[in-house]
Amino acid sequence: MKLAPLGDRVVLKQLEAEETTKSGIILTSQSQEKPQQAEVVAVGPGGMVDGKEVSMQVKVGDQVIYSKYAGTDVKLDGEEYIIVRQSDVLAIVK
Repeated sequence: MKLAPLGDRVVLKQLEAEETTKSGIILTSQSQEKPQQAEVVAVGPGGMVDGKEVSMQVKVGDQVIYSKYAGTDVKLDGEEYIIVRQSDVLAIVK
């Protein structure tokens, strides 16, 4: 199956959390902070959203930073994704 977002939604695949600190300490999964960096997997068409014209500024393959508590977590075919509004994407990592 494939996710096809609607409106100004963006599907993200979260990047792996760091397992060691810069000093070399290995972190357990409970102490790892959820990363806010992800890769764009799918992008909605944009268009009229809440009475305003929205053009999509992110594209598939972009690495982005998104709001910490944004979006909806979805599990599909054993993979975990996050669906967020484009306005919850804070920056594109270049």
